[in-house]
This record gives sequence, structure tokens and C-alpha cells, in this order.
Amino acid sequence: MRRDLIALPDNSRVWIYQCKSKIDESHADIIKKWLYQFTMQWNSHGVAVESYAHLFHNKFIVFVADESNLVSGCSIDSSVAVLKKIEDELGLSFFDRLNYAYMDNDDVKQVSSSEFRGAVEKGDINTETLMFDNLVNNKKDFINDWLKPLDQSWYMKFIN
Repeated sequence: MRRDLIALPDNSRVWIYQCKSKIDESHADIIKKWLYQFTMQWNSHGVAVESYAHLFHNKFIVFVADESNLVSGCSIDSSVAVLKKIEDELGLSFFDRLNYAYMDNDDVKQVSSSEFRGAVEKGDINTETLMFDNLVNNKKDFINDWLKPLDQSWYMKFIN
């Protein structure tokens, strides 16, 4: 059962998937429709999952689920199936975890893990650059810590 993000408990589980490319508006509209339809029928062992899913910055698909009903592996797999459908039908890629996203003014940019240190050394990224932490795992952390300066993020381990 779809809920607004604000209506879900702070400890709701979060999954973030980053697209390898920026999603154009025509594809974004399709994705938003599919995510809405999915959350309206998402179930875990026959019980509706109170959930939210959205496309942020035409780059990230975020699923949020209240785990009061114990979201099972099979129901998590169903959310991944939606992503696979999006990938297959729209020619997008959401499972390359070796690209790091950051804000550059009002644009979301990304750099591969192998080029990250070089981007810092060149000054494209600095300690104040806002980085997306796609490893946050609950709603509270998503709201408070998904986007934070490099020097406050786990990415620092790659430049120290």
C-alpha cells in the first residue's frame, strides 16, 4: 500500500539504486508510473507493504518500506524485478555500484570509483562537495544523511 514518504516510520528500510546515466523526462514519467503501480500492490506474504518509491534527480530510484510486516526476501526480489523491467524496457542500468554521485552546483554528476581520487586531486571534488550516500538503510538516515559533504562521508576512506 503506497504511503507518502512522510507517513512512514523513521526506521522504514530504504534501498537506493543509482542509474548509470541521467534519465530523460519521457522515461522519467514512465518510471514514476511503474513505481506508483508497484507500491500500490507491493506485498509480503500476502500482506500489503506500506511503502513509497520515487525517482529522485532523474538519477536515483528509492524504495522505502515499513518493515513492521517483515518485508521478506521474496518481496524485496519483487522490487528488484521492477528495476530489471525498467532496465530491459528502457535500456538503463541501475546495478553498477562503482560510480559515485555528487552535486556540482545544481547538477548531479558521477565519477567512477577508479577515477574518484583523481577527481579530488584535480579539485573537481573537494571536502565540501555534497556526496550521495546510497548505503543509507532507513528513512531517517535517507532524509538526514543521504547527501552530505565528502569530509563527513564514508567516501573519505578513498582519499586518506
